[in-house]
Amino acid sequence: MNLNGKKIILASNSPRRKELLEGLDIPFTVDAETSFVESMPADIPHEQIPQAMSEGKSLGFHRALTQDEILVTSDTMVLCGEVILGKAHSHEEAERMLKLLSGREHQVITAVTIRNTARRKTFSVTTNVYFKELTDEEINYYIDNFKPYDKAGAYGIQEWIGYVGISRIEGSFYNVMGFPTHRFWEELQSFLKD
Repeated sequence: MNLNGKKIILASNSPRRKELLEGLDIPFTVDAETSFVESMPADIPHEQIPQAMSEGKSLGFHRALTQDEILVTSDTMVLCGEVILGKAHSHEEAERMLKLLSGREHQVITAVTIRNTARRKTFSVTTNVYFKELTDEEINYYIDNFKPYDKAGAYGIQEWIGYVGISRIEGSFYNVMGFPTHRFWEELQSFLKD
């Protein structure tokens, strides 16, 4: 992809987002410093939270962008019914989340914001994920061995639990990992042309 002299900045500390963006063979740097505090008003519809968070991270970036820079921010949310699942902070929280996901469908919604000095564009992608019924043994094995505390919903689709527990998905696999690479590729090309 011809970046027309533009420099891409990924404003995220997520190792998976970095890995997925590297997979697109686009040169970029990482700078995740932001003043944005992650909180949302209680009345915002669940589906709109990732977009609001992604835009907040973009607008909270710690410095003004230069003419040749494009900032990329993102936010991923796991939604099971009406329950939003963030990152688990303990074995007990991870176990509770995985028991909730067991035998059910849930949505993974990732929003991405692309911004330069003149404009910004935010889009989101939703993937439906189906878990088989997970046994307590499977849940505990996964948590003990993979420690999924930095992942929304307390799981990584690319890890052991995805191999044994996810029966099918509808939509983008990479979106569930935390970054919708196919859609970002299209949106970035369009952004560079405008």
